[in-house]
Amino acid sequence: MLKLDTSEQGCLVSLSRYLGERAPQTVHAIGNVSILSNKSLAVFCSNRCPGGIIIKTYDLMRELRTKGVTVISGFHSAVERECLSILLKGGQPIIYCPARSIEGMKIKPELRKPLEDGRLLILSPFGDRLRRISSGLADERNRFTAALAASVFVPYAASGSKTEKFCSELMAWDKELYTLPDDRTANLIETGAKIIAAVSFS
Repeated sequence: MLKLDTSEQGCLVSLSRYLGERAPQTVHAIGNVSILSNKSLAVFCSNRCPGGIIIKTYDLMRELRTKGVTVISGFHSAVERECLSILLKGGQPIIYCPARSIEGMKIKPELRKPLEDGRLLILSPFGDRLRRISSGLADERNRFTAALAASVFVPYAASGSKTEKFCSELMAWDKELYTLPDDRTANLIETGAKIIAAVSFS
């Protein structure tokens, strides 16, 4: 595991820009740190997601995989976890940000080969004492992830949900926010989200 000083890593400068005093001074990493220099697309999705949107999301992940787009996420919700499964079958870079410390982390079998191949980076802003995932750590991880990303994709945010509130926060950051063309994403489009197209990231 590597410890990266955020004041000395140019690719981590966006953390202080968006997080201000909440920006971590040290980031912990396992894998290919050079992936941080790529423009990445963050992915977040509400836990409960309509089936039609799920299908569109998985189709988009396959397109992004084909185009070699770097995706960053906590891959925590059911939809996000399946997105990771789809992306792992490709050859594009992935940044995985757990909502806990990664010191002494047991690497899952499906992550070992991508790590060996240099196309996976596991990243965390949390110290070694924060080993249990909590709602507060997940919120902090999501802000950390979004701050690192060049743009953000949210296929679905239930009305009144924490994800919807988070999207409003990202728009206040002036982050480029994308969603899917669907009647059930109208709340995000009204917030200012754009319709995503894989070609935009090629």
